[in-house]
Amino acid sequence: MAQQQEYVAAKYEVDSTLSSSKKPSIYLKSAEESAPQPTSFSFEAVRPGIFRTTFTTPSHPVPPFPSVKRPELDPTLASTTEISSTPTSTTFKCANGVEATVDYAGTPLVSIGFAGQKEPLHRDLPFRSYALDGPGIAHYTRYYRGSLHIGLGEKAAPMDLSNRHFTLSATDCFGYDVHRTDPMYKHIPLLIRATPDGVVATFSTAHARGYYSVGSEMDGMWGFFKVYRQAHGGLEQYTMIGRTLQEIVALFAQLNGLPLMVPRWAFGYLAGGMKYSMLDTPRASDALMEFADKLKKYDMPCSGFQMSSGYTVAEQEPKTRNVFTWNRHRFPDPKGFCDEFHRRGIRIIANIKPYILASHPQYQSLVKAGALFTNPKTRKTGIARLWSAGGGESGEGGHIDFSSQAGYDFWFNGVEELRKTGMDCMWNDNNEYLVPSDDWQLALDHPAFAEAVVDDSISTVGSKDRSIGLWGRALNTELMGRASHDALLVAKPHERPFVLTRSATAGTMRYACSSWSGDNITSWDGMRGANALSLTAGICGMPCYGHDIGGFEGPQPSPELLLRWVQLGIHSPRFAINCFKTGSDNSIGDVIEPWMYPEIIPELRAALQRRYELIPYVYSGMLESHLTATPTQRWVGWGYETDAEVWSSRVLKDGETQYWLGNSLLVAGVYESGEDTAKVYLPKKSPSDPGFLNTNAPYQFLPAGQWHNIVSPWKQSIPILARIGGVVPVGLPQQTVAPGDITNEAILPSDTWRGVEIFPAPPSHQPASNSSFTETWFDDDGISPPPARIAKLTLTYSASAQDVKVSFTADTNAFTPPWLSNGLTIILPVGDERVVVATDSASVKECERDSRGRRRFVLGVSEGLTNGVH
Repeated sequence: MAQQQEYVAAKYEVDSTLSSSKKPSIYLKSAEESAPQPTSFSFEAVRPGIFRTTFTTPSHPVPPFPSVKRPELDPTLASTTEISSTPTSTTFKCANGVEATVDYAGTPLVSIGFAGQKEPLHRDLPFRSYALDGPGIAHYTRYYRGSLHIGLGEKAAPMDLSNRHFTLSATDCFGYDVHRTDPMYKHIPLLIRATPDGVVATFSTAHARGYYSVGSEMDGMWGFFKVYRQAHGGLEQYTMIGRTLQEIVALFAQLNGLPLMVPRWAFGYLAGGMKYSMLDTPRASDALMEFADKLKKYDMPCSGFQMSSGYTVAEQEPKTRNVFTWNRHRFPDPKGFCDEFHRRGIRIIANIKPYILASHPQYQSLVKAGALFTNPKTRKTGIARLWSAGGGESGEGGHIDFSSQAGYDFWFNGVEELRKTGMDCMWNDNNEYLVPSDDWQLALDHPAFAEAVVDDSISTVGSKDRSIGLWGRALNTELMGRASHDALLVAKPHERPFVLTRSATAGTMRYACSSWSGDNITSWDGMRGANALSLTAGICGMPCYGHDIGGFEGPQPSPELLLRWVQLGIHSPRFAINCFKTGSDNSIGDVIEPWMYPEIIPELRAALQRRYELIPYVYSGMLESHLTATPTQRWVGWGYETDAEVWSSRVLKDGETQYWLGNSLLVAGVYESGEDTAKVYLPKKSPSDPGFLNTNAPYQFLPAGQWHNIVSPWKQSIPILARIGGVVPVGLPQQTVAPGDITNEAILPSDTWRGVEIFPAPPSHQPASNSSFTETWFDDDGISPPPARIAKLTLTYSASAQDVKVSFTADTNAFTPPWLSNGLTIILPVGDERVVVATDSASVKECERDSRGRRRFVLGVSEGLTNGVH
């Protein structure tokens, strides 16, 4: 840990040169003659529920290139916010019931909460709130024991971060322990305190490294506190307050942007494995074609393949990975290979790494062009040891400096060329930027830096200091995402860019639409703990997130573990099987294949087919995320804040054993070998909550607000509980072509059928009142870039002891789904023998039962189309 050099100014006064009565803000400056530097503090309301705080000195500037741009002030706040002041405090009373007070009798103290609350949701720590600490700062706040603390992008399980401390940085944590390793791959300093009485979050815009103690430190004088330490520069922090987690996630999206749209095909099975592209005999291209042949042999759908970096390995010694090159022995005809994979219906996700080893054919030219970092001690290119070949093997080279025009252009051109060759998507890998010195210098000559936000009224140091420490290593992770995204869009302007990123800042996710938990390890604990990472990712702006099913590193999973992990993984936003599995050959490793255990092939095939059935449901969740920032995979208490159990149960707050997938399905797992039951809590929204249905045998009704033991034999299922009143749109159990695809080399079937699984209360548990349920889902052409052109589909149904009445409307002004002309198939739960009738003039015709024996009825929806709604 760095040397502690704290200084807390204890005397402030209003800075009259900056303060204005025309906006809800307060500007302060230190008034101590003995202070080492003049200190400035500001607090302002910028949007309803969002406040901005800065704490700076001339040598501690605001982050010079923040991970989010400063939002424009809401012009209505000045007229709707009541401001009252005393000689040492200012209070803002906002129209939404939020009250914020800045007390500056001593060091500034901010408190924020809702009017009428006994205790604010956020309060700074008296006498120590804002401290200078060497070249950085520290911010101390009260810690409220018993609260649920979540966030920080990607931290080891459990989901609840309370009583723990964390490094705010990113590292290549190959084979990590999901319950202990810190840091991991993401750097997103967003910490949320969630309570049944409201939710508050703080977010730092700095890319600089830091540290967060979430109540893990305390002493007799200071009591229980949280502290955010930032290694370089001053503080720019946004505080967000809302009634629910959903409100906080939406407020964060106002700062960072809504999640990007993901192409529909990316929600299918994504295969991978480092071994394939590392083979010389048989050559990699042939081994990959054999893999594609086996998919057909075993009748398993697959939509994409993660092409590991073996395709870039030099043919001659030293056999290092050289980004944007091809090994012509392994891939004699790169474009021909890509074309053939496309004819198999498989898109290719190309692994690319943001560094250049000294053996790279373009290393010297990039050095001369200034495309790499500069070591100020030598005034030459900074040299670091970089991962090169197999596990633990390395070579000397340098990271690409994306702040340089030369480095950015090299990357942009390389991505564009890969896309033209046939690599469909970019996999930004090894982008944690493990640079050895904060003193290394950035070029800062790319035009993007004209956008840098430096508050000249406070300091211009940020525009002069080029050190990685101040600007932050993670800045390059963000710009790498931008370069990959923009190059893909230039190469194929009719397609939404797909960038998969391992490391991320908040800003990275404005360019990368998907991420995953990196190089996990095979274990039952690892499968369970991964759920907590997914829930955290979703609330931190990464809703299209998943894991390497079966484990990237470690031993091969047993048949039982692999099947359990696949059963769980198909119920997540991103579903991929990719691994390395270090073996006797340190460079090649081993692979997980869905046919590797003959005794479970039928069950794995069925699980993959169910994943494809669920794509309309999961894909609708992505479109909802793009519109509202709501993640598809959610904590069990999301929307159930009035249920005391979700706040008091340690199991539920840890977020490892169960979660919501969309609005309708509650997913749980089995996390021990030999177990065939799972203990699951079904949350209760209100006293009249209608409960749940078990979607697997014995298909029973289950009341809400209780814990249940769910029978789940490993070759049959994990617990999947449907909320009564839910709606799950489903498609065919196979790969189909998205309506927006302009080519269909694989001659995939069109997306011309849609069903909806509905879950009315069974006749034996019919509520006294005839409750009606309404659910909306979304659809689009699956491929086009923004602006989004989305169809909004709505189903309403109610049930009696004799029948289920349904009505359906479709807002198709922006997009008309091709399946609409064939009607909508209503699917009742297993064992439900009622009939479906329409509440309007739509036709209803019973069709053949499905393979599970469920009654199905086709609702005719093509007649009466008027202004896009029918």
